[in-house]
Amino acid sequence: MKKFYLFFASIIFMLLTVSPVNGQLKKLTPGIPQDSITDNTLTDREVKEGWKLLFDGKTPANWMNAKSGKFPSTGWEIRDGALTINPQTKAEGGGGDLVTADKYRNFELVIDFRYSEGANSGIKYFVDTEVNSGELASIGCEYQILDDRLNPDAKAGIAGNRTLASLYDLIAPKNIRDNGPDVWNRAVIIVNDKKVQHWLNGQLTVEYKRSDKAWRDLVATSKFKDFKGFGEVQEGRILLQDHGNLVSFKNIRIREF
Repeated sequence: MKKFYLFFASIIFMLLTVSPVNGQLKKLTPGIPQDSITDNTLTDREVKEGWKLLFDGKTPANWMNAKSGKFPSTGWEIRDGALTINPQTKAEGGGGDLVTADKYRNFELVIDFRYSEGANSGIKYFVDTEVNSGELASIGCEYQILDDRLNPDAKAGIAGNRTLASLYDLIAPKNIRDNGPDVWNRAVIIVNDKKVQHWLNGQLTVEYKRSDKAWRDLVATSKFKDFKGFGEVQEGRILLQDHGNLVSFKNIRIREF
């Protein structure tokens, strides 16, 4: 009888936690409702809720080099449904930071990312390539992507403000739930006017308000102190950073408010 109850309990647990679509576990996080587990696609429900794909898993549509305005011929590659910066394939002048063709003001952005051991990268927003050109074309607020265990940048900055899911060089993250290198993680960035949040794998890591005195005082203590109006533009492009390490991105989607 005891074995029967144990078996019955295990069946109930499976029914409550397993997706009825194909038997895979569903991990719910902020962002998309996750009706579907198919990469780089949207369900009818997601479309009705205003979600748009920024990457279809097959083409570089919506993305361009921050300086040239064209998708680079080397460095970035599309393989197995992921957009990957691969330093081994980069020829001279290839790679570089990618930015979206469009600009965004208030939004919820969801990106799955996978970093290699020791890697450094980032997701930037409020990037204005028209105002900032040349070497400054990639300036913007940054959701840091970093292997905190192996990359020395984790110990730089102030009190961890350059670690994974931080607001780079400005605000250290909390509640970190890192899946580790070579495993997919989910970043969510929510911008509602002057209020901004960073999420990592379902955990709120950073929350701040920009464009007020406290924000400007914070910027004044950072490496961005010489950039007038840093982080205060009304709208900007989304950026995927090429920091010279192997990092992949997929399921890139956004909905505007």
